[in-house]
Amino acid sequence: MSRSKASNTPSENHVLPLAVARSPLGDERQAQALSSELSLPYLGVVQPKDVRRASVFLFLDENGLGLQVTGKGAPGPVRAEFVTGKMGYRREHGGGSGQLVARAVGLQKTKAGLHVVDATAGLGQDAFVLASLGCDVSLFERNPVIHALLADGLARAALNVDCAPVVARMTLHAGSSIDWLANAAERDEVADVVYLDPMFPHSDKSALVKKEMQVFRAIVGDDDDSEALLRAALAVAKYRVAVKRPRKAPAISGPEPGTRIEGKSSRYDIYPIRALPPR
Repeated sequence: MSRSKASNTPSENHVLPLAVARSPLGDERQAQALSSELSLPYLGVVQPKDVRRASVFLFLDENGLGLQVTGKGAPGPVRAEFVTGKMGYRREHGGGSGQLVARAVGLQKTKAGLHVVDATAGLGQDAFVLASLGCDVSLFERNPVIHALLADGLARAALNVDCAPVVARMTLHAGSSIDWLANAAERDEVADVVYLDPMFPHSDKSALVKKEMQVFRAIVGDDDDSEALLRAALAVAKYRVAVKRPRKAPAISGPEPGTRIEGKSSRYDIYPIRALPPR
C-alpha cells in the first residue's frame, strides 16, 4: 500500500492506486504530513470529479479526512464519523445493551466495566457503540490508511461535548493486533473480551452494496490470517471472544463457537471462556 518517496511526484499519464489531496478548505500541513507519513503522492488542491491521476485518494476538506473515489459520479468520501450521520443517530437513539454487538460482548449479562480489545477496528463503529455503553475499548487497525481515517474521526469526535466522554474510553493503537495479543501474556495484560470483525472474502460482487465496503476492499483486501487471529484472541481473552461474520458465512476454522447471535445480514459467533462477572 505504501509507496516510495520517489513516487511523490507522479507523472501526468500514470494512474496512481492511492494518493493524498485536499479541498481549498482542507488543512495543507495535515495533508502534507499524511503524504510523508504514508509515503503517498500529494496532489495538492483538487476537485475529486476532475482527478484522473489517482483512482482513490485520502481527501482533506472542512469536514476532516475521507477516503474518496475519483471520477465523474463518484460517491462522497468514506469517513470515520461519530458525531453526525448514522453514528450520531445511533448514539442518540440506539438500543443500548440490546444491540447485537453489545449482546455479543455480553453487556446484557454484566454491569461490570469490561476492557474490550477490538482487534480489527476498521472505522471504529462497533468500538464506539461499546464505549458508549461503558466499555474501555482498545482499538487496533493495522492498515495505515484506515488507521489514519479512524484517528481523524476520533480526534474530531473528541471535540464534541456529547462524544468526548465516549472517545475518552477508546484507545487507538497502530500495528497488528496479532502482535499485541501474542505478547500480552508477557506484559501481564489481559482483555476481558476480544472482538473480531475480519474482512470476509466475497466472490459475488453484488454483495458489495455499501460504498464503505467497496472502498475498503480496494484498499484493504481480505484478511487471510483470521485463523491465527482467533487463536491469539482465545489465548488472551478472559471471558469470551466474539467474532462478527456475514450471516451465511462459515465460522473461522478452528474451535466451534459455543453459541451464535444472528441478525438480518450478519451474525456473531461467541467463544465463551468463563462466565462474565455478575450484574
